[in-house]
Amino acid sequence: MAVLDLPDFPWDSLAPYKTRASAHEDGIVDLSVGTPVDPTPDLVQRALGEAADAPGYPQTVGTAELRSAVAAWFARRRGVTIGTDAVLPTIGSKELVAWLPALLGLGAGDIVGVPAIAYPTYDVGARIAGATPVATDGLTSLGPLTPATTPKLLWVNSPANPHGRVLGVEHLRKVVEWARAHRVVVASDECYAELDWRPGHAGQATPSILHPDVCGRSHEGLLAVYSLSKQSNLAGYRAGLVGGDPALIARILEVRKHAGMMMPAPVQHAAAVALGDDTHVAAQRAAYGRRRERLVAAVRSAGLRVEHSEAGLYLWATRDEGCWQTVAHLADRGILVAPGSFYGPPGGRHVRIGLTATDERIEAACARLGSSRL
Repeated sequence: MAVLDLPDFPWDSLAPYKTRASAHEDGIVDLSVGTPVDPTPDLVQRALGEAADAPGYPQTVGTAELRSAVAAWFARRRGVTIGTDAVLPTIGSKELVAWLPALLGLGAGDIVGVPAIAYPTYDVGARIAGATPVATDGLTSLGPLTPATTPKLLWVNSPANPHGRVLGVEHLRKVVEWARAHRVVVASDECYAELDWRPGHAGQATPSILHPDVCGRSHEGLLAVYSLSKQSNLAGYRAGLVGGDPALIARILEVRKHAGMMMPAPVQHAAAVALGDDTHVAAQRAAYGRRRERLVAAVRSAGLRVEHSEAGLYLWATRDEGCWQTVAHLADRGILVAPGSFYGPPGGRHVRIGLTATDERIEAACARLGSSRL
């Protein structure tokens, strides 16, 4: 029996520091995992209840209501025109990220390009399929290409987890042109698109790989992955989506039907309602914006340098030392953060600090950080 070549689950190694932070007299401030803590919007909770009577199997392809809501959301929030035959619901976005190489038929001998500093599941997804993940720091890092060294799938992530960088239209256009010249599928993880903190971008979503300014009139070879976990506090619902090249979507759908990968029917209705309402998204964005403003000032006052962090739910910070040393210093103040090494060797001198805590816990963290420099 073959054994999957998977790395150790990184979060297990953080457990001793969680214990250390929990010993603080005022309790732990856990800024390590980006899990939403604010309530799921009332209109979404009501929608879930309305669809609770669901005795039959849901469709893998998704209801007409949901697919129409996804297409309308792409048009309204991302400036992307897409057909309902070119979108699919997914059971959260992590599931799609982990299984996409296998869904596309990749395997031994195939290469998957992943960002050099990245969410670990891109790497894991390649390994699950039996393919080889190769870290890329820009297209030139792939080196001279041959049929054996050209990736079949290239992941981009903007806004990026963990460091929050945003890839502009010109950069994304170059990625698309390169990929099409080499017949490479590009999958763009855009889960933090509604959380853009750059000056002058308030209330705007970041550029999508599917936008006509990026890819022209065709979505050939392109996929955009999205999640409602961040914008709508639906992490517990496992509500994600993918859209793009209709031919690729059809291939993915066929395998998913055989595998029974179906978003539950009540969640499909709730997701459709969430996608149709921008008011709660704006309110959640404002809440994260306030927390971010407070936390940036406190982190800097404590002697850390915040880099990138242009968008998303995290601060990418360093004090020019090994990341585990910074994790330990913060744990002694009752604050738990994620070491940058979780996201690849280039992150070894940074920590990722989440904005996903209540206002009260963010204020507690700021008070602790402001009491003395690390």
